[in-house]
Amino acid sequence: MGNLKDLRIVDNFYQTSSFFPMPTILISTVSENGQTNLGAYSLCFPYYIAGKDYYAMILECRNSSNTAQNILRTKKCALNFIPDKKKYFKEAVRLGFPGDTTEEKMKNCIFTLGESTLDGNRPKIVEESFQVFECTWDDSLEDAHLDKAGQLEGYEPPYRNFNGITSKFGAHFILKIDKILMDEKYCSSIINGVKHNNFPPVPVDYGYRDSTNFWCSKFKKPFAEKIPDKNNGDVKSVMYAAERIDPTVKFTEDACSKLTKIPRVFLKAALTQMVNIAKEEGITLIDENALQIINDKRRKEKK
Repeated sequence: MGNLKDLRIVDNFYQTSSFFPMPTILISTVSENGQTNLGAYSLCFPYYIAGKDYYAMILECRNSSNTAQNILRTKKCALNFIPDKKKYFKEAVRLGFPGDTTEEKMKNCIFTLGESTLDGNRPKIVEESFQVFECTWDDSLEDAHLDKAGQLEGYEPPYRNFNGITSKFGAHFILKIDKILMDEKYCSSIINGVKHNNFPPVPVDYGYRDSTNFWCSKFKKPFAEKIPDKNNGDVKSVMYAAERIDPTVKFTEDACSKLTKIPRVFLKAALTQMVNIAKEEGITLIDENALQIINDKRRKEKK
């Protein structure tokens, strides 16, 4: 094993027994008095990413926290991704301290709160964010709708496996993404091409903490590493796959030559999407010009 040594695994292992890079986000929810509450979280990750009728994040948290209790009651939240600024991280650490009421923690909050883009009953969003996910908890999974707010001293079993109250003091929430909002500068970079100098300044919470400190790294411009060109498919193999998608829509050899860099594992899904768009546009032969139309529509849908 070389220099690798055994380390005892204990509660909150991601903080106490490891160094685990995570996002730094503020989750906004609505408290009982209608005030927006901000809680700082790192255990929030993509959950449903493809092949389902919606996309989702998963949040892991204490079930007695203001955030958890508000989600149990209202089902609504917003995930606010704050940029790398020392004063923002300092405020996030303060907002993450357990036990404070919404009134106490929000009294002198430095962040600017703006209205939801969906409806007035949702939590406000942090305007300093470089991106925001407005979400709804899917409490239909695992009958999690049976879990109710109000038990601040711990929940008794039975517990859910992955959604709702999962232990005496823990909760998991599968959060359906209703809308993604992004700062215009970084939205343009995703649509028009991301480069090392147009990434948002994303902070990384290093997971490990002790009795006195949280740790965060400063943002540095990322570097790019080219994806290996493994010649995933030649023109003939792309044409072979394209001919089997739909008998009413054909691909020219020139169009297929533009698609040879699509990894083989994704080729059928990509071709199927192109055929579906072609049908919407009344296109029966996908040549280079039609391929440009299809790609333009895909970019517009991404916007």
